[in-house]
This record gives sequence, C-alpha cells and structure tokens, in this order.
Amino acid sequence: MTYARLDHVPSWFVVLPDCRAAEPVAAALRSQATCVTRHPSGRTWLVGRWAQEEITVAESRGTAIAVIGEHLLSAAFLTRVASRVSTLADLDKPSSSWAGNFHLIASVAGQVRVQSPISGFRRVLHVSVDGVTVAANRADVLAGLTGAALDEARLTVALLEPCAPHPIGGQPMWRGLAAVPAGSYLTIDGAGRHRHVRWWTAPEPTVPMAEGAPALRAALSGAVEVRTRGHDLISTDLGGFDTTSLCCLAARGPAHVAAYTWAPPDPLADDVFWARRTVAALDTIEHHVVPSECAPFAFSGIGEQDDVALDEPCAVTLDRRWLVIADRAAARGSTTHLTGFGGDQVLGGSPAHLHTMLRRQPRIALRNLRGYAALNRWPYRMALRQLLNSESYQAWLLRFGAELTAGPLSSLGPSFYWAKPVRLPPWTTPDAVAAVRDLIRSAAPAAEPLGHGHGQHQELADLGGVARMVRNLGVLARQRGVRLAAPYFDDRVIEAGLAVRPQERVTPWRFKPLAVEAMRGIVPDETLTRQTKAIGAHEVEVGLRENRADMLALCDNSRLGKLGLIDEAALREVCARPLPTAVEFSALYPTLACEIWLRALERHTVPR
Repeated sequence: MTYARLDHVPSWFVVLPDCRAAEPVAAALRSQATCVTRHPSGRTWLVGRWAQEEITVAESRGTAIAVIGEHLLSAAFLTRVASRVSTLADLDKPSSSWAGNFHLIASVAGQVRVQSPISGFRRVLHVSVDGVTVAANRADVLAGLTGAALDEARLTVALLEPCAPHPIGGQPMWRGLAAVPAGSYLTIDGAGRHRHVRWWTAPEPTVPMAEGAPALRAALSGAVEVRTRGHDLISTDLGGFDTTSLCCLAARGPAHVAAYTWAPPDPLADDVFWARRTVAALDTIEHHVVPSECAPFAFSGIGEQDDVALDEPCAVTLDRRWLVIADRAAARGSTTHLTGFGGDQVLGGSPAHLHTMLRRQPRIALRNLRGYAALNRWPYRMALRQLLNSESYQAWLLRFGAELTAGPLSSLGPSFYWAKPVRLPPWTTPDAVAAVRDLIRSAAPAAEPLGHGHGQHQELADLGGVARMVRNLGVLARQRGVRLAAPYFDDRVIEAGLAVRPQERVTPWRFKPLAVEAMRGIVPDETLTRQTKAIGAHEVEVGLRENRADMLALCDNSRLGKLGLIDEAALREVCARPLPTAVEFSALYPTLACEIWLRALERHTVPR
C-alpha cells in the first residue's frame, strides 16, 4: 500500500533538482498537479498545487527565486535580488529582512536551496527517489512518491504530550523521509545530492526593553501589514493580549476588521469583558461574540472525518472550537483570519531563563523565583533544586528517555530543566517504549539546544510544537475558505521578541511587559492593564464526559493496537470511566489524535 492520492491535499509542492534524473519524478506528479515552474535550464523545478496569489517567481542572469506563502515581495523586487546572486549563500543577507511567513526556494547555477521559517509553521521535508533528493512541504506527498511505509517508532513519539523533545519531535511519520531542522535550509546539487546548511541562530537576549519594544512593534506591524494589505475585509481573533495586539494593529490599516471572541462557559474566563473594552475604546471594529453553546466541547465529533487529510497526527482534530470561528469568518466574507498562537512564547517567554540568570544575576533570579513560586504555588525548594541542576542537554535527553514510564507528573509544577519531562501514556506497549528509547539514545550524542540557555531553548521548542499544531489547523481552516495567518511565527517577530533581555521580558511582577511597552499607543490604555489569561480547562472535562461513547468507539479495532503500539484493552479501560488520578486529560489527546489520523490515511490510500 502507498499514500499516493493527492486530491485530498489543498496545497502542496515538490522541489526538484536541476538534473535529468529528476524528470521521472516530475512526470509521475504532473497528472495530479495544477502548477509547474521550470529551472533557468528548462527542466522542471516546482510542481504541485497552489494559489497563484501565494507565489512570486523571478529570474535574472541564470538565477531563479520563488517565494511561496505570506509576503509582499514583487516579481520586480525578486528580479533585482536574483541579478545580484551567484551562489546560494548570497541569499542569506537579503532574505534576513523580509517580512512574512513563506518558503524561499532558489535555483542558482544548477544548485537548489529550499528554506522554511524558523518556527516550523511551514516545513521542508525530503526523500531520495531513485538516488535523487526531492523536497516538499508535505510528508504524505513524498511518501506517495516512494511508497514509504509508516515508521512505527516515530508514530509512538507522537504519543508524547504535549510534544516530543528536540530533536526527535516533528519528524515525518514515514520511513526514509527527513525534515530539515529549524534554522537550516536544504541544498540539492546537480547530481541530486543534498545537505543541510545552517543559516540562522537564535539571538543573544541582550537587547534592553527600551530598544526591544520599538523593534517588536515594527516587526509585528510589518507582519500584520503583510496579511492586511489589499484586503477590504480582514477577520481576527480577539481574546487574550496576543490577539488583541494583532486586532488593534489590523484596525490601523485600510481593511475593515471583523473580530471574533469566544465566550466560554467558565465564569472565571474574562476574554469577552476585555474584548468589549477594547472595541469600545477603538470604535472601528466589528465585534462578534460566539456564545459557548455554539462551540463544541473538546472531543466533540471525533467520530466524524474531514475530507482533507493531515500529513501528521494533530490534537486539533479533537477540539473543533477554533473551526467554529473559521466558519463564521468565512460566512462573513473574510478570506484571511489573524490568530495569536505563538504569542505566549514570543511575548511572554519562559521562566526557565532563571536558570541562566541565577548564575549571572543571582539576586534578581532569586527574587523572581520567590515571585513565581508564590504566584503558581510551587514548592520553593523543588524549584530551586531544578535551577541548580547543571546537566548538559545531551544528559538531560538521555535521562528523559530513561524516565518515559516513570510516575505521572503534574502539569502545574515548575519546569526549569531543558524542557518539561513528559511521559508515554500507560497504555503504550513495552516494545513501543523501547523503540522511542532507541530513538532518543541515537539522537542524544549530537543533540544541541535550540537557543541560548534553558529559557530560550524552551521558548523555541514550545514555539515549534505550537507551530506544528497551527499549521494543521490552517489546513482545516483553508478547507472552509479561510487562510489562517499567525504573525507570531514570522522570523522577524521571533527575532525581535527573543532578543530582549529576559530580566525585563520574563518576570512574575508584570504580565507580558514586552507586549505592553511595544503596544503603547496602539492597544487602548485601559486594555494594557490586563493581568489575566483564560485557560479553558472546563470545556475539556465536560467534553470527555459527553463524548465518551465516541472515544470508546475509537478503541474498537484500534489501528494503534494493530501496529502493536498500544494495549487496546488498557486504553478502553481508561476511556470507559472517569480518569484515574494518575492520568491527566492531556494524555488522551495524542493517542486519540494518532488513532484518528491512521483511520484518515486509510481513506486516502490506494494500492500501487
């Protein structure tokens, strides 16, 4: 069996090297593609299906450049850039200032460069086909070319919640496929050989707030302009501080703004109160409150299947609340919807910065630790013990692998290690646990943290996990006629946020101070005083009770069970009654998401 049909994929592309040996791959794809772009040599370069407004292509002096995604780059501009490029590395400097979120693809003197944003909101994956490397933005497209089998070990990694640690997380689910690491681009030479080239490193967090806030304001303003220019109507979420900032920036542009706020049943959630204050102060925003009874609880409709398949398991298939707003925005006439995912990592940051701060600025670190411990009710000594741990990232990763089946961890405790330890659920089979441990042991010797210190590593790792989820949510939203735009995943926005000194950006004494300083004069003053964030755990608990029958139905004839990854009876036992104290709600999400994903694959699988 092979995953060869592409009619269920709304947008995809494959990048081919500039060599004769790649032409059979192009021929195999043309029957399912609607778009083809050629190298300066005349050979097939890009083949796939995409909207013409998403891509800009230019060529000059034997160099071709394509930008696919959200951007404001014109063909004339890219032509001027191409005229000055003679090697793939020549694109490093000019592209480092471009706003938006896009794939950058270049063909230079028979060499190919394929690059995605640092967040992972867009991906570059590659595989060898008859000895020739080809790249794509979706894993299932490449799996269809090779007839690749599922990789059971990687699928077991997807059972970890909230996401697997770097570098074993985010890998494609099929054997033989690989993902280009964040901050690197893929090169393919004229013989079809590939390598990964590092082009980005995380900024040193040394910029004072007085400089960093205007830089973030400029970066976020540019990111919003990319999405709003040329639109008569733009829709946006309006809930927490992150979405409020985007909404207020959009309201300064020429497009009419329709904002949507979800009213959860939790009486302590205050998003609607703050949203109404913001709308009243600006008086230019069309505001829609979505009542809680119009939004499904978590796990609702898990027995229903979408026509569009995802190329990896994703917990968004278990929580359709966000898609209710996408449906309403599309009905209003919006084709682009702004969302604030990623803002917590860029604007709020990780308290794990205290790990480095304790060694450089101990008085500030200990003062802030006391603040966080009081605010979150953390045991002070436990938190301090974590801060004093100085093991390397490699050592932490190996320890994490050894503790995969240890006792459960509370999601409410401190997390000052390299990452928060997670567990495989108790229904995972011993063979599946052993496979994940083997992956970790293989990856650990070469593993390096993503950023400077524990805090920045956590921010970038969390950002990547959220970006993968939102990318898949965007696929489902696009099926409904709306393009989901997430400006906090843009390179320029991430760089501006993570460069600010953590002692000013990440503090228990102020709520998202970087956002407050950056948005002065844009977000109404009364909204800038907000110190709260709605969580929404109530909907998960009720959804578990009301959709128990559908969850049990997924346990019958489990595809994960057939693959030997879970004990079907053990999972059914957990789903049949209230969760035991040793299992949190979050443990169910990845397992059920994997089960739904495997069943969706079956519908889109054809025999070779």
